[in-house]
Amino acid sequence: MQGMEPIAIVTVLILIQYFIFAGLVGRARMQSKIDAPAVTGDPVFERYFRVHQNTLEQLIIVLPALWLFGWFIDPLVGSALGLVFILGRWVYYRHYVAEPSSRSRGFIVGWLAQIILTLGALIGAILSWLD
Repeated sequence: MQGMEPIAIVTVLILIQYFIFAGLVGRARMQSKIDAPAVTGDPVFERYFRVHQNTLEQLIIVLPALWLFGWFIDPLVGSALGLVFILGRWVYYRHYVAEPSSRSRGFIVGWLAQIILTLGALIGAILSWLD
């Protein structure tokens, strides 16, 4: 799959971001003394946990959409959109942990990247099929 290397790199960066969020949840769990398997009891811990969980929920959409967009449309454009997703997740994380009601900007940035990747992948697949 020559030419898909940028997509592979961005995929790994997305996974690294997810691992970092997991580490932040673990650190917040220790600082707040919330014993597993509990996921409630300290508002700050709960914020870290929700960022991590919400990111997991987004991965099921963004990863296949990223690869399909790269395959059918353009790997560099897909990679750029993947980087926009990563940026949106960081903004979401920073704002959610500081003040959950301010998380919308980061969520919207990542969501828009996912929408473009998903619709682009669909359109690209249809056009390729019809070709």
